[in-house]
Amino acid sequence: MSTMAAATAAAAIPFTPCVLRVPKTPSLPLLTSSSLHSLSSNTIKPPSLKALSSRAKALRPQCSLMAPAAQGDLALAKAYWVSKSLIAWNINNDDAYYYIYASRTACLYTTSEGIAGEDLKIQIEVDDGGLPKNVTEKFPHIRDYRALRVPDNVDAGSLLKCQLAVACFNGDGNCASCTGLQLPGVIDDLFSYDGPLGAIFTEETVSLYLWAPTAQRVLAYIYSDPSDGDPLETVELKESDGVWSVNGPRTWEGHYYAYEVSVFHPSTLHIETCLANDPYARGLSADGKRSLFINLDCSTLKPEEWDQLADEKPALSSISDMSIYELHIRDFSASDHTVNPELRGGYLAFTLSDYAGMLHLTKLAKAGLTHVHLLPSFHFAGVDDEKENWKYIDEDKLASLPPDSVEQQAEVVAIQHEDGYNWGYNPVLWGVPKGSYATNPSGSCRTLEFRKLVQSLNRAGLRVILDVVYNHLHGNGPFDVNSVLDKVVPGYYLRRNSAGLVEHSTCTNNTACEHFMVERLIIDDLLLWAVKYKIDGFRFDLMGHLMKGTMLKAKIALHSLTTSKDGVDGSKIYVYGEGWDFGEVAKNARGVNASQFNLGGTGIGSFNDRIRDAVVGGSPFGPPLQQGFVTGLSLQPNEHDYGGEDVTERTLAVLKDHIQVGLAANLHNFVFTNHRGESVKGSDVHTHDGLPVAYAQCPTETINYVSAHDNETLFDAISLKTAAELSMQERCRVNHLATSIIALSQGIPFFHAGDEILRSKSLDRDSYNSGDWFNRLDFSYESNNWGVGLPPKEKNGNNWPLIKPLLANASYKPLKSQIISAVQNLEDLLRIRYSSLLFRLQTADSIQERVRFHNTGPSSIPGLIVMSLEDGHMGMPGLTQIDPIYSFIVVTFNAQPHEVAFTIHALRARMLQLHPIQLASGDNLVKCSLYEARTGSFKIPGRTTTVFVENR
Repeated sequence: MSTMAAATAAAAIPFTPCVLRVPKTPSLPLLTSSSLHSLSSNTIKPPSLKALSSRAKALRPQCSLMAPAAQGDLALAKAYWVSKSLIAWNINNDDAYYYIYASRTACLYTTSEGIAGEDLKIQIEVDDGGLPKNVTEKFPHIRDYRALRVPDNVDAGSLLKCQLAVACFNGDGNCASCTGLQLPGVIDDLFSYDGPLGAIFTEETVSLYLWAPTAQRVLAYIYSDPSDGDPLETVELKESDGVWSVNGPRTWEGHYYAYEVSVFHPSTLHIETCLANDPYARGLSADGKRSLFINLDCSTLKPEEWDQLADEKPALSSISDMSIYELHIRDFSASDHTVNPELRGGYLAFTLSDYAGMLHLTKLAKAGLTHVHLLPSFHFAGVDDEKENWKYIDEDKLASLPPDSVEQQAEVVAIQHEDGYNWGYNPVLWGVPKGSYATNPSGSCRTLEFRKLVQSLNRAGLRVILDVVYNHLHGNGPFDVNSVLDKVVPGYYLRRNSAGLVEHSTCTNNTACEHFMVERLIIDDLLLWAVKYKIDGFRFDLMGHLMKGTMLKAKIALHSLTTSKDGVDGSKIYVYGEGWDFGEVAKNARGVNASQFNLGGTGIGSFNDRIRDAVVGGSPFGPPLQQGFVTGLSLQPNEHDYGGEDVTERTLAVLKDHIQVGLAANLHNFVFTNHRGESVKGSDVHTHDGLPVAYAQCPTETINYVSAHDNETLFDAISLKTAAELSMQERCRVNHLATSIIALSQGIPFFHAGDEILRSKSLDRDSYNSGDWFNRLDFSYESNNWGVGLPPKEKNGNNWPLIKPLLANASYKPLKSQIISAVQNLEDLLRIRYSSLLFRLQTADSIQERVRFHNTGPSSIPGLIVMSLEDGHMGMPGLTQIDPIYSFIVVTFNAQPHEVAFTIHALRARMLQLHPIQLASGDNLVKCSLYEARTGSFKIPGRTTTVFVENR
């Protein structure tokens, strides 16, 4: 029979719905201590990852080579099985026939006639009703796809354990198209689960629960050794509704385990045998080779008085009272040779109360700082947990080289994948502290030591925030040692595009929190850190790649925690992150995402890049010399060509508006007078690309900052952008001025560790893997790390011609006295912020009523911001009184290089005097600030922030 005739005959066969009868995997009863040896290491040994890969390749079916391909590619998955009864496919063939193909052994292949190798072929029909609302809300990017109805009697749960494909045949019997299926929708429909997961401890047993609805078989290997040796036992888990489980003896505690999951993997189109950690692991061996049976409630894993820590937490009356200091765990102590080498760069350095770093943090806490934000501290890739494997640079040799030499970066880069440094944005397992920061990366050591870190910071007066990275995973596929979730339920946890390929807009392997069990894992993980590690807040990396609904559920879950029930006051836990809107989720393409413009009214904070760019100048993606409000735009220009004086003057006026909106917590409804003299709302002011500057509905939704771990440090950015003729003392004043705008703004102020010690990374714009050498923090204040060589070429090479002469110029390196002055400046600013509630207003209405900007409109003085904060009086009509000491405050930010004299008639007849903190400060220039009550006249020194107060 010809190919065409065969296809026509097949199409003519009357359709009879079929149900796949999948042979059931022989099941075992739940195991007890007496029956555990029925599966011993003598009967089943776990293959190594290398052996698995070799075996898989040897067993690959050669079906796909048997015949010419049809119009389609089974390596792609362009159709979506969105619910038990519906498939969505972007295909518009009328009068066509559609079929599902299934193969339990993954032997599907394409031929010129369609798909072959199936165990089962099921006809599906067009559903003229289209995709229902619940489907299009969950998957808005496929809202216009054709709906295909799956027969009611199909055993969909069994089909999900097979290789699956769909094909479309024209009326003439020719295969018009075929493709694989994306399964998260139907998996959620059939197998969403809210029961126990991971290793669950009772008095007599340890039970394992693994959610793996597409798996064909799951084994657990039990080990006594963290990395070597054969398993003590091999146990087979039994499946019920997509969850595989087994009961074992309590003696498993302290041992290690790993899963072997047999499952179809869409990346290889074969049934793979994957060795995987437990997605809900709470402990690991070094480098995550195996999961650890660990009971986090065990008393030996708790520092003394750990359970009473909720009562010792530093006071926090309101989220508006927060201020945040961003710090990398290794940076904190790695470069301080006074710290015991065993503790250096790790968790326990935070327990050394007499260490210079802890003395520094304690000093800032006493000045008012409330929170330390730790960069990723979960199990991440990129740093070997075992320190004996690390390679080191010769610091003495590098220190002897010229400050603009190329050699330092060459030596750092040569070992950058084998040293102990990485920021940590390479998540592997979210629920376990990173082993490289512990004194012993295997066993329970990391748990105890991380808890000691939290307790020590709390006792120093600082709450602790974790940087969480739920938007992507470092590994994927069946054989990557850093792949976990994609081995257990392949194709489910990672977001895929319309062809079925993994999205990588976040850097790599985007996760899909719109899928039920991904969202559940994220929320479970947050609750774990909040309850078991008593964490006080969470900063979400690339939060805009998560859905708004997920973030709201997370916030609600955290705020539901209580001291009496959970040992945690959830109402004090703050949630914030990067609300950038880009990639496949941009403009709500995958659902309403947690971007800046979508978060208004939620109380979830997002970073205000508008104030950052306006204060310092440009953006991380713009010309490095582009100046801003404090760095000399129009007032003391550098060599950058803006297109003329008119352009720079206009730009400076616009940036001033951006900063004023930021000082008012970036509230979208805040009304003020702009540089044109118009009364506008914050959302009426626009960025250079036409987006509204303001987006927040309440002050705690705004994180104001001028620098963070990304991009150049504040000191480095100022060194790049300010005019060459500035002295170091003048650059220090620019640094203080930028810091003051953040410290005295409404909303939540955020400081990058080291801004207050003029920290430099030798102009490295992306130091994520630049080693201790470029990331050094020196809390002895001897050096700010400027001029330690040209920064690594990969991220900075294009700017080397600009950077080299700056690093070679000795005048750009600050003195110790200047570093100490910078520390004192931040202390003073914090004390001023916490001297009055007027700097920490809690509502949008209160900000609108009490915050006012002067020196506005077309005749305003360039480079000068004048802000007043007004309080009411007890028993008087109008504003309520919230400050018992000050009734009125005026803050002036003078970015001009020289003294400015001006008059504000609205500020006449006030009893204003310099804030007592500034009167007592070591900054003699600020003490030259003057106010004349009769005329409302002021004189403010150049590059100075002055705070005047009116006492009651």
